Amino acid sequence: MSNLHDQLAHLRQRMAAVTEAVETKAVAGGSIMDWLDGAEVQTEKGAHFESRRLWRNHQRHGSVYISDLQELPGDLLEAISEGQLKGVDPRKVAYLDTETTGLAGGSGTYAFLIGVGALTEEGFELRHFFMRDYSEESSQLHALTEHLQQFDVLVTYNGRSYDQPLLETRYRMSRMKPPFGRLEHFDLLYGARRLYRLAFESCRLVELENQILGVERIDDVPGSMIPYLYFEFLRTRSAHRMMGIFEHNAFDILTLACLTGIIPRAFHAPLEVPLHRGAEMVGLARWLRAAGRTDEAVVLLRRALDKGLPDQLVWRTTWDCALLEKKRGNEAAAVALFTELTTARNPHQANALEELSKYFEHTEKNYALALDMAEEAARLAPTPELARRRERLQARMASRRTARLL
Repeated sequence: MSNLHDQLAHLRQRMAAVTEAVETKAVAGGSIMDWLDGAEVQTEKGAHFESRRLWRNHQRHGSVYISDLQELPGDLLEAISEGQLKGVDPRKVAYLDTETTGLAGGSGTYAFLIGVGALTEEGFELRHFFMRDYSEESSQLHALTEHLQQFDVLVTYNGRSYDQPLLETRYRMSRMKPPFGRLEHFDLLYGARRLYRLAFESCRLVELENQILGVERIDDVPGSMIPYLYFEFLRTRSAHRMMGIFEHNAFDILTLACLTGIIPRAFHAPLEVPLHRGAEMVGLARWLRAAGRTDEAVVLLRRALDKGLPDQLVWRTTWDCALLEKKRGNEAAAVALFTELTTARNPHQANALEELSKYFEHTEKNYALALDMAEEAARLAPTPELARRRERLQARMASRRTARLL
């Protein structure tokens, strides 16, 4: 009897396993609505699929709380776009990213998934516009136009070069007017490169997500695989492989929103934002120097030197700091930095010696020391200008000797 009970229990386990496998296979082969909290949306152009996702204010994405985004970007975006976005309401900002059928763009490339994130009273809401077939593109684009009507600013990552031109092409192919003309477009990629290109090997969004926000994606879909997974969906109608693409796009947009709070703030209040890497400080200092904000740039360069820098950055940073101190009229600080550059072989050693030669000639009137500096600079990197400087200094010294003799 006991043996029979054991056999029946084993049979029930096998039947349960088979039933579970059948159900899983059935769901995997089901529609997108079996996998996502969304619905088919009807428009005057046809139908498409939309889904929504909400991160509430108490949640966080890496090191950033969603509630922190309620203060952004506003005047911070204004600081980057040179006054074009005065008084922006953070809830009037749309964060957009697309997933496409090709990475090169062109008239044959479709944006099959368009994600738009925005701040709401409850938190950060993401809406996905998905075309389940090519025939749904017009409906998808029509719905996107309607949705973007409520926003004043568009934020993307490389969107000026890729997402917006691609979508404009798709609108034209569908004989529809693109909705972007009325929107101010802020492409975060340019600021990210200025701030982080010296600190990290790559400024890809997922790299900054990991390095700055501390987010580690698990089983993320590689961007190069996304077109193939969509083509597989079109062929098999099996929607489960699409879930990774929706998740990938959702993380990209949420990260975009979080970084929009960090990168513009670094430019807006550079001496207050917490930067932990010397290379970040150098990148921001160069950005500020280009904007004519030399006082803040010098502070950051000195902080970077104190923090410690890779060998390939330390000499260039010392040189940049010395030139800025000279420009500010802080000769003592400039001379100290130029002198430091002469103590070891580096790409700026000869230039530093030349700068010291100028200082001792024109400020200290010490022509002998100025000549020594010029000759050493010429030995390291001879130039016609250094040759003329040596001749002039030799002539001045000869003139002084003659005057003393007389």
